[in-house]
Amino acid sequence: MKILVTGGTGFTGHNLSKRLLQEGHQVRLLVRSRARVALDPHPALEILDGDIRDREAVDKAVAGTAKIFNIAAMYRSASSVDQDYWDIHVKGTRHLLEAAVQHDVGRFVHCSTVGVHGDVKVPPATEESPYAPADIYQRTKLEGELLAREFSAKNGLPLSVVRPTAIYGPGDMRLLKVFKLATKSISPVIGTGKIFYHMVYIDDLVQGFILAGEVDAAIGEVFIIGGEENMILDELLSTIAEITGRPDTKVHLPALPFQLAGSLCEKICIPLGIEPPIYRRRVDFFTKSRSFDIGKAKRLLGYSPKYGLRAGLSKTAEWYKDQGLL
Repeated sequence: MKILVTGGTGFTGHNLSKRLLQEGHQVRLLVRSRARVALDPHPALEILDGDIRDREAVDKAVAGTAKIFNIAAMYRSASSVDQDYWDIHVKGTRHLLEAAVQHDVGRFVHCSTVGVHGDVKVPPATEESPYAPADIYQRTKLEGELLAREFSAKNGLPLSVVRPTAIYGPGDMRLLKVFKLATKSISPVIGTGKIFYHMVYIDDLVQGFILAGEVDAAIGEVFIIGGEENMILDELLSTIAEITGRPDTKVHLPALPFQLAGSLCEKICIPLGIEPPIYRRRVDFFTKSRSFDIGKAKRLLGYSPKYGLRAGLSKTAEWYKDQGLL
C-alpha cells in the first residue's frame, strides 16, 4: 500500500514512517527540507519536495496513495506569526482533505492534540470533554480537527482523529527540558508540582496511529492516545531523578510572577522576532493539568500500550546520555 505521511521530518512522523516501511508499505513523504529527513534510503521510500500550504504540491503528493497520515504541525518560535499556524493546521489540512476526495483515498488519519482540552479541571478528560485551547497552536489545531471531521462527514471521506498526549522516547528533543530539569542538583518547579502530566512513548503512539488507520470502527471517531500511567509532575521528576541516579531535590516557586513575566516577554520579543527568554506556554507546563482516559482507544481500536512509564523513561534517558545531552 502506498501511504502519504506529512510531517515526516518530525519526531512522530519519522517514527511512523519507519514503522510503515518495516511493515512493507510504500511511504511517500511531502517535506520542505530533504536535509531533515532522517530515514535511511529505502526502495519503498519516496520523498517529494513541497509544502502542505501549496495546493499543487499537495495534489501531486496525494495522487496514487491509498492512505494519508497528516502529522504536519507548526511549533512555536519567535519568527512565527499567528497566520503561520493557521496556514499549516487549517489551510494545509483543507488542501489534503480536498485532494484525498479528488483522488479517492481510502483512509485519512488526522493528528490533533490533547491540547484542545486545555487545563483539565476534572481529570481524567475523555474525547467528549470540553474544549479549552489556550494558545494559537492549540486553537488552530482544534480548528483543523473540526474542519477535518466536518469535511469527512459531508464528503464521505473515511477519517479518524488522533489526539496524542505528551510524546517522548529516544530521539525526541522537545521533552529533553523535562529530563534536564529533573536531573539538576536542585530542580526549580513553578507552582505546586501536583498537576497531572500524561505521556505516551513513541512506539505506543505509532501503534495507535496505525490502528486508527486500519480498524473499521475507527472511522468517524476521535481517539486520545496516551500511556497507561498518569503521574503528577513531582512524581514524574522524582522518577527521572531516580532512574538517572541524580538527587531528588525540588524547590517550588510561586507561579504568578512567572506567568506575568512570560506574557510580557512574548508581547515585547515576538513582534521584534526575538526569542523570548521565557514563554507563557512553558510556564503553563507547570500549572496546567493534563490527565486523560484512553479507554475509548482500548475498546474500539484494541490499543494496548506496551511501555510502562518507568521503562520508557529509562530508554529515553539512556539515549540522551549516549548523545551527551544529559
